[in-house]
Amino acid sequence: MTQASKQAYSAWQDEDERQRLLTEQMPQVRFIARRIHERLPRHVPFEDLVHAGVVGLIDALQKFDRSKQVQFGSYAKFRIRGAILDSLREMDWSPRDLRRQARRVEEAHDKLRLDLGRNPLEPELAKELGVSLPDLQKLLGEISSLEIGSLRVISPEDGKEEDLCDYLSGSGDESPLAQFLKSEMRDMLTRAIEELPEKERQVLSLYYFEELTMKEVGMALGVGESRVSQIHSMAVVRLRARMSELTASRQKLSSHSAASGR
Repeated sequence: MTQASKQAYSAWQDEDERQRLLTEQMPQVRFIARRIHERLPRHVPFEDLVHAGVVGLIDALQKFDRSKQVQFGSYAKFRIRGAILDSLREMDWSPRDLRRQARRVEEAHDKLRLDLGRNPLEPELAKELGVSLPDLQKLLGEISSLEIGSLRVISPEDGKEEDLCDYLSGSGDESPLAQFLKSEMRDMLTRAIEELPEKERQVLSLYYFEELTMKEVGMALGVGESRVSQIHSMAVVRLRARMSELTASRQKLSSHSAASGR
């Protein structure tokens, strides 16, 4: 640990300062918990999410390095969100049948994308699945509750989940290598988002970057909240597919370069 890091760590040992920060960030904990809770079945207790968020906040307080040029609130935001999502995955609250249907949608989308050379339209996806367009849209609305960790993809490098939101924050390791990898992932994510239909880009922008609720996004776009959920789910399916392609291509290029360098 560097001297600066030691000083930064020691600065948090003042109990009054710690309590002030915890109290100051509690509204953010409840805000993030409420945004996630609004898309979950009613049997999931809101206060359980708040408790998990507090655990994430305390973890952020313990790991935050004041020597880095990052605001604590921004750093804590991603720790809070991650802790809540982790707690939900441990609960295994979602119906298995709905998860199976969500995988069917993703698989059908991937197949059509390969066949068509572009993202399929909703009517094309409905036809591939053998359902009507209204039934597909209803299903997209239902699986929206599964997308609480929606900007997550499976890394082709180690098979683990990566949260793409992490590449939009200033947190984490700031070594030159980490900065390069984060920049590369951010560029790929930007590219994947730019390829989405305009309406889907608008929903992602308003929901993730402007931090509006689904209801507020619907009001801004002049559509119902249920339609926003459908558009959001479709955007997530497309993003996952495209990011998986881009990360797989990156891995192949890296492997080829490594083999050529031997």
